[in-house]
Amino acid sequence: MDAEELRLLLSKDGLALLERAEAGLDGDVVREVTRLRAEGHDPRLVAAVLTQARLRRRARAKFGEFASGMLFTEAGLEQATRLRVAAHHAGRMRRAGIVSVADLGCGIGADALAFATLGLEVTAVERDEVTAAIATYNLAAWHASVVHGDALDTPVDAEALWFDPARRDGARRLSDPADWSPPLDAVFARAAAQPAGVKLAPGIDRDLLPPDAEHQWVTDGLDTVEAVVWTGRLARPGVARSALVLGDGVAEELAGDPSHPEPGELDAWLYEPAGAVIRAELIGALAERLDARAVSDGIAYLTAARHVGTPLAQAFRVRETLPLDERRIAQRLRELGIGELEIKKRGADIDPAALRRRLKLRGDARATLILTRIAGRHRAVLADRA
Repeated sequence: MDAEELRLLLSKDGLALLERAEAGLDGDVVREVTRLRAEGHDPRLVAAVLTQARLRRRARAKFGEFASGMLFTEAGLEQATRLRVAAHHAGRMRRAGIVSVADLGCGIGADALAFATLGLEVTAVERDEVTAAIATYNLAAWHASVVHGDALDTPVDAEALWFDPARRDGARRLSDPADWSPPLDAVFARAAAQPAGVKLAPGIDRDLLPPDAEHQWVTDGLDTVEAVVWTGRLARPGVARSALVLGDGVAEELAGDPSHPEPGELDAWLYEPAGAVIRAELIGALAERLDARAVSDGIAYLTAARHVGTPLAQAFRVRETLPLDERRIAQRLRELGIGELEIKKRGADIDPAALRRRLKLRGDARATLILTRIAGRHRAVLADRA
């Protein structure tokens, strides 16, 4: 979106048209474009309105009902923090006694929105003019101000800082942290001097993270969405790394030191740790909590004699173990009448989608097939999801 498209969209007619287009987007998009143009609307406005209506639909997965009152860019929506996760960031700020926060590089304002809804005084800084204008629109109903400026050069008066460095240049993903906006080294330098949270991709190289801070990985639902570096009084004493799993009405956390449990025999239950637990290298801490062992060296699956319900891992009741032989697996699935099969893998070089096609499943029963190494040997575990 460019400045002219945004100007057209923010007009009284533009916003009214957006509400109509969003309500009618379930129909034929081409027909909707034709209808709006036939009414005499500027083709640029029609394109901008339909793009926004489409983005609002996509944004509901992240923002729920808030999406209907927001504006987006493609890149801004992709990098925006999910509202449930952003609420966690805001909650930590509040629990640390923070009353004012500067969101430096705010994008479309997702985290700033969460900060403001919890009553924090928010200054949001964004260097892209159009994106700053969109953030202003999204934050208009809250106690927040948006400044068009550089994240590091703009003076701000706030107790805490929040950074979400942009890791894209248009459609191109930037692999070198020195090319991010702002550069990662500069971000960590600011975060060392003032309480801060720095949102990063969950696959961040751990060697890049400052040792004197708390490192937290977050899984939302089944998606591992971020790693956050917390500094100053936003970092909890004695917590070097943690894994947080969020769900509907659920928030479960695990903290500890990196470790991997000793392997043992496959037992009645198999657990797949949440991505945040794996990224944080806290599989050993989870195994202690579950009284579990690893199924094999270097494999993230755990096994235990009893079922312990926890958001920190998905649990599967083991039916039987088969050789990792496609013909034997197919024969057994036919014998059991399994027509609906979830296939998971770790440590096995197999394409689950291609394998499912080759198995030619038939029947009304369902199961989970886990392809992995058990005690160092490739095996197929037939199981039922708890």
